[in-house]
Amino acid sequence: MKIHKAGVWCVLAGLGALTFGCAMKDGGPADPAEAGEAKPFTVTLRHVQVRDDAKSRLTMLEDAVRLMEAEVPGLKVELEGVEDKVNRFEKLPAEMATGTPPKMFDLFGGADTHKYVKANRLLDVTPILNELGLQSKFYNLDEFTVDGKVYGLPMAGFVEGVYYNKGIFRKLGVQVPATWEELLDVAGKAKAQGITPIAIASADAWVLNMTANTLWVRTAGADSVPGFVAGKRKWTDPDVAEGFRLFETLVKRGYFQEGSLALKYAEQQNKFKAGEAAMMFDGSWANSALLDKQKSLAAEDIGFFNFPNVGGKGDSLINGSYSNGYGFSANVDEYELRAVKAFIKAMFSETMQKRQLTEVGVLPAMKLSDLSGVPAIVGEVLQAAGAKQFPAFDSIVQAKVRETLETGMQELIGGKTTPERLLEAVQRAQEAASKEPAVRGAR
Repeated sequence: MKIHKAGVWCVLAGLGALTFGCAMKDGGPADPAEAGEAKPFTVTLRHVQVRDDAKSRLTMLEDAVRLMEAEVPGLKVELEGVEDKVNRFEKLPAEMATGTPPKMFDLFGGADTHKYVKANRLLDVTPILNELGLQSKFYNLDEFTVDGKVYGLPMAGFVEGVYYNKGIFRKLGVQVPATWEELLDVAGKAKAQGITPIAIASADAWVLNMTANTLWVRTAGADSVPGFVAGKRKWTDPDVAEGFRLFETLVKRGYFQEGSLALKYAEQQNKFKAGEAAMMFDGSWANSALLDKQKSLAAEDIGFFNFPNVGGKGDSLINGSYSNGYGFSANVDEYELRAVKAFIKAMFSETMQKRQLTEVGVLPAMKLSDLSGVPAIVGEVLQAAGAKQFPAFDSIVQAKVRETLETGMQELIGGKTTPERLLEAVQRAQEAASKEPAVRGAR
């Protein structure tokens, strides 16, 4: 049957109200989005939930995909899992350089987002946020904002600090340390009892830099990192070097996990989960692995505290931000744009953020109206996250600087360099990187 009203022809046929399409509107072709035409199309969504401890987050992503496909007629989403470091430092930069990134992908905020925006590779999602009423729902969009426009969305927040085994602390007769001297006391007592004081894996050098970043910010202040890039501070400044000397103290006293240079990141968590380490410096994303009662012997005896004060400019600050999220290709057609909007609507909701917090222990990037059902350790992390935060250094400095620091930190923990020589090399890398053009393609 044909119905003509106000110049619009709609063809309805069979199976009740199945709509095959609105043929004309004011004499022109109908918008396929309005018509609901089921044009088959596929969109690739790259994620980094590939480790065993990321299964819960992958399940949430798969649930969001089902919501997307149900909302957008004809849409098929292909999930592509890539290891985090490979995506961030290898695949995505290469694709951005050629203008061929996936339509949706895991994106790191800060420097990564800024360079891709300058290369015109990222979609401005500000209009979508306004349409969905989400702009004010996020705690902080700074790392994904360039010139007042939003080019990515953080999925989670994070803070970095010290996880500790409450049972071991009771055995040692110690309290949560509030000062550097108290931390050394706890570590010394653990070592004397044959317990690894601090679990750490150094084969993945970024792990070392988490602790180092907090230490030099403790001694030199949060303005040190942007100061390096702006040329107002030097890596060789005495207050910066002091933070690295504190790190070296932990190395020389044997307070780190034995044989750490041969160990990948997961091994420090395995050591801690086995109840064989008193402490572990890590990010709050570790909650999911640590809370897994089937794999963590210490699951019900874990606490968290902000790194102790050392008597410096950055005391009481905590390394935390909203850096991990999703971005979208600037090169999307009208159908793919509908898929992007459906993804944002499904994934960035209070339901998903609450599930992420209660099921995985990952801090929300969006404001929640209900915090009931949060595990005790997550509550401790949330309390620590209330401190004034500073962003991770690798969201600010250039890639070559980060790489030089990573190599140097491995040499430091291996006893092959000193803080002074290490920082001289990093400063040279900083000066060279600062002379390069701000954007070279999208790499």
